[in-house]
Amino acid sequence: MSLQKLDIYHVRNLTQVSLIPAKKINLIYGANASGKSSLLEAIYLLGRANSFRAKQIKNVIHFAYDDLTVSGQVLFSTGHVSQLGIQHKQGQLQIRIDQEKKHSRSDLAYALPLQLIHPKSYQLLDAGSQLRREFMDWGVFNQHQDFLQQWRQFKKALSQRNALLKTKRTKELHVWNHELQQYGTIVANYRKQYLIELTPIFLKIAKLFLQVGKINLSLVQGWDCESNLLEILQTDLEKDLRYGFTHSGPHRADFLLTIDSRKAKDFVSRGQLKLLMLALKLAQVQHLLENGFQSGCILIDDAVAELDLSSRTKLLEFLATLDVQVFITATEKNEFGDLNQIGDYKMFYVEQGVITEI
Repeated sequence: MSLQKLDIYHVRNLTQVSLIPAKKINLIYGANASGKSSLLEAIYLLGRANSFRAKQIKNVIHFAYDDLTVSGQVLFSTGHVSQLGIQHKQGQLQIRIDQEKKHSRSDLAYALPLQLIHPKSYQLLDAGSQLRREFMDWGVFNQHQDFLQQWRQFKKALSQRNALLKTKRTKELHVWNHELQQYGTIVANYRKQYLIELTPIFLKIAKLFLQVGKINLSLVQGWDCESNLLEILQTDLEKDLRYGFTHSGPHRADFLLTIDSRKAKDFVSRGQLKLLMLALKLAQVQHLLENGFQSGCILIDDAVAELDLSSRTKLLEFLATLDVQVFITATEKNEFGDLNQIGDYKMFYVEQGVITEI
């Protein structure tokens, strides 16, 4: 699938923009604060109904207006064209899919799958475990439509159990212990299987970008994998009551990326860490494509700035082989790398909120 047409109103400094992107590669360049990142943010809003640059959508709205609208036409491989749109006005968010209201963010995410890579994405391997859990869950979410419901049931059980722990209401704990055991195990098993499937794809892509030692990707599920979660919850009860929250479970999960049995983040360079992150993100997309799921959009915002010319060229050439639509930004045209081998593409120049096809 791909975005055939994009209309943006009042997103930061983009007051009114209409764009007909290329089906595959779209290169966007311009000075800092020109609006190129706002273009990617608008696409992200269309696919997620939230922003990757602001906590609240109201902070994305152009200062001269009190609303924003983003709409697009999405062409699927079947030939069907779907109309997507979001509007934020007077504090209210409205989502439309094919002119119908009352859709959820998850419906939008399925309609326009997005993979985002931006300057802070390297924190996937360098920051707390929440980002890595979200990374795994995004992959599972797009592959298994029943995962979202199972994940929500787990989160509900965790919330209820933590509320009981804080108020020391131990008599009701056994009910939520069993709920947590049931749905937590399902979530953990989904993540485990996902990493098993993702690892060989990731290793293959990583070799394209850098030469390092033996790379390994493994799940830390959030409790001793040799033990039943219910047993762990009972063992941890005194500690959980003392601190008022659940110490073990899928909410403490992580994945570990090692090179020659050492944590990658502890000794690789920043540039190598960025390339490993790129390989992980691209592996997610290729994994979906190899499993017969619809393609989507990859948004890459100024993430090539610290890569050398060779790595930039390899990235573009790899992206050109995928059945996905790509939007990638840079401050200068020459930052994209060698464009001779990527086939058809479009290039856009952004200046003071005005986007011009070159």
